Amino acid sequence: MAELSTPSLSELLRTFRARAGFTQAALAEKAGLSEQAISVLERGTRSRPRADTVRALTQALALTAAEADQFRTVARGKLGTPRTSPKEPAADQVPTPWQLPPAAPDFTGRAAQVDAILSVLRDSTGDGASAVGLVTVTGMGGIGKTTLAVHVAHMLADSYPNGHLYLNLRGYGPGAPMSTTDAQRHLLRSLGSDIASIPDDVDEATALLRSQLAGRRVLLLLDNAADVAQVVPLLPGHAGSGAIITSRGSLANLPGARQILLDALSESESVDLLAGVIGPSRVAAEPDATRVLASYSGRLPLAIRLVGGRLATRPTWPIQHFVDLLQDQERRLDGLGSDETGVRASIASSVQFLETSDRDLDRQAAGALPLLTVPDGSDLTTAVAAVLLEVPIRRADAIVERLADLNLLESVAPARYRFHDLIRAYGREVAEQTLSPLERDEALARVLRYYTEAAWICQRLTHSTSPRLPLATVGSSGLLPTFSSREASLRWLDAEQRNMMDRFRQARQTGLADSVLLAELALALFGYHESRRRWQDMREMSTGAIELAQRHGRPATAAWLQHDGAIPDAETGAAASAIVRIQTALKMFSQIDDLFGQARSASSLAYLLGVEGQIDDALAYGRMALALSRTIQDPTLEGVSLTAVGGLYDRIGDFAAADAALAEGIALAERAGDTRAIFKRYLNAAFAHVQVRRYDDAIGMARRALQVTEQSGDSTFQAESHHLLAIAHAAKGDLGAAAGHVESGLLLARAARDPEREGRLHIELAKINAADGDRAAAVEQLNAALSVLKNVSEVAYQDAGELLEKLLRDEIYNYRISTYSI
Repeated sequence: MAELSTPSLSELLRTFRARAGFTQAALAEKAGLSEQAISVLERGTRSRPRADTVRALTQALALTAAEADQFRTVARGKLGTPRTSPKEPAADQVPTPWQLPPAAPDFTGRAAQVDAILSVLRDSTGDGASAVGLVTVTGMGGIGKTTLAVHVAHMLADSYPNGHLYLNLRGYGPGAPMSTTDAQRHLLRSLGSDIASIPDDVDEATALLRSQLAGRRVLLLLDNAADVAQVVPLLPGHAGSGAIITSRGSLANLPGARQILLDALSESESVDLLAGVIGPSRVAAEPDATRVLASYSGRLPLAIRLVGGRLATRPTWPIQHFVDLLQDQERRLDGLGSDETGVRASIASSVQFLETSDRDLDRQAAGALPLLTVPDGSDLTTAVAAVLLEVPIRRADAIVERLADLNLLESVAPARYRFHDLIRAYGREVAEQTLSPLERDEALARVLRYYTEAAWICQRLTHSTSPRLPLATVGSSGLLPTFSSREASLRWLDAEQRNMMDRFRQARQTGLADSVLLAELALALFGYHESRRRWQDMREMSTGAIELAQRHGRPATAAWLQHDGAIPDAETGAAASAIVRIQTALKMFSQIDDLFGQARSASSLAYLLGVEGQIDDALAYGRMALALSRTIQDPTLEGVSLTAVGGLYDRIGDFAAADAALAEGIALAERAGDTRAIFKRYLNAAFAHVQVRRYDDAIGMARRALQVTEQSGDSTFQAESHHLLAIAHAAKGDLGAAAGHVESGLLLARAARDPEREGRLHIELAKINAADGDRAAAVEQLNAALSVLKNVSEVAYQDAGELLEKLLRDEIYNYRISTYSI
């Protein structure tokens, strides 16, 4: 009996350490040993330490002589006999837990994430480790969090020899999340605790769990966590053990954890995963269909495995057949699993978590999801969310952030978010079930009114005297920023341009197709389109808008849209088509006795007929415009008309009359303090002079235009000025000076994010290089132009292509200016 009651070395050490009030780390520091050395002694992994280790511990623990003698004796193995026979293990001895699910045999990709997890959890097991290794893996349902975590956990088996614990915390449906108490009981039982000894109090159970893990090297995989509060009481307290936590929600406030946010797989990873499920030969036979299938699956591992599983059980199906089944976006989720393992159920469980929450914000976020998915577009701003939901912007911010916390939305930039394709599809399903077509159309209309409001503000800043401004009917939403400058408003619309066009096109396919709002948006965007030279967008939006305005009794709006619809043709070299459009606009303005519109149409015809070489007719329209503008006493329109007439006088060789008209037009703009008009009139005068070989006069005017824009700080206008200076110098024969101005213009065009100007400057530099005999440099510039101009300017792209073909054929090239304006 005496022998059975003799304590082991590990029991003695724990008893003496507890009496002294030391943690393992504190004792290790005082004894000059590693914490790992203390840990293995207390676990009994090492039962016969070295003599210097025993001596250091005896001194650090301040043992009495009798205690020190006992400690040394047990350490030497003389009294450290086991309590029971080695042939009959103790009843409370529990096998090392290895609870990990099997690793996925087709695990694909995620190399960077795997390395990141390994770097944290392998480092946390060494003698020098000072903190528990923690990694969180978050992302939307079906993104592959658990698969990644299990895969890496198996790779860490050697680093955690005392076991792996796995626990599904059921944070996101079906059913309620696991309680902290139940989770603690599960882990403690796995570590050998008797169920009767586990306290009901969470704090006491936390202390017991950390005591059980102390000195051990155990890896915990806590899967599908609800939040940080559920996780913290389950974590180890001492270095040596580690944990991987997965969750659909954000765990960013978990102290000391390495945060890993999973995104969709890349295209190549998606294809590789599908090949692992259905076999590489089928993928190799239909590579294009495979890539489309990966796209339809949202590059979501869960969805790819589901479609792969269906294909694997249907070996005679071509992949293209399945692509055809998924082509209908509205029914796509049906093809990605219809039971609780499918994509729809995965997303729905995240939404249900919000719907059943006690927090008002969570329930509001769940209800907002369908409405937020109504508009097309690549992303969603907080302000657009506020418009859709009809809530203040601060509330909208809280809602979208909550959705982002659960990875139902992805934050791509401050105040800008993006839906995964399959979550958008789910949200639209719900929207169709819970919102009427009228409610969905009204939501989209609110967004278009918001864009229309922004467009009118921009036009007031870019064209402060525009005759279109009085035609605005859209009021203030209070959600737009206060734009400090013309450029600020343009940049705001730049950021939303793609979304705006997507939603405009979407509206044309809905009940809004007959809404006059579409016509007003097209008109309101004149200032943006003209400033950014977005002629393709202007042409597309004006198509059908004129008839809309006429049907809704807005003849002035219709007439201006008719006039503005000619601008894309005029700016891309189709002057004859533009003339027909403007002549129709002139008739429309005459029918409603709009003298300003008639004058503006006449000045536009003067310019266009001049381009076509019909100088007499052009002068007649120019004089008509000038007379009308003076009748209505509009100095802005008078200045525009004088500029048009001055250019025509240049063309017939009456330079004195040309200079007088051009100078008078500039003076009117200067008296009005209209910087944009001053610049434009100097630039138009310069171009008129270039066309009749008045190169020095053209250079003087272009320099004045540049000075005006430098004072205003407008990089777009500065780039235009440098472009015209390059044309004038090149036409004069000074190719070096011309090239210098092109280089300056390119820097400014890039700064202004003006791809058309940038592409045309590349063409200009190519023409200069070719005229200077450097064909290699010219070809390089033309290739750069083609890259920039693709899908931006059809005419400029064609010019670059034609010149490139000539140079590649070694045709002789002499510099010449373009026949259309810069």
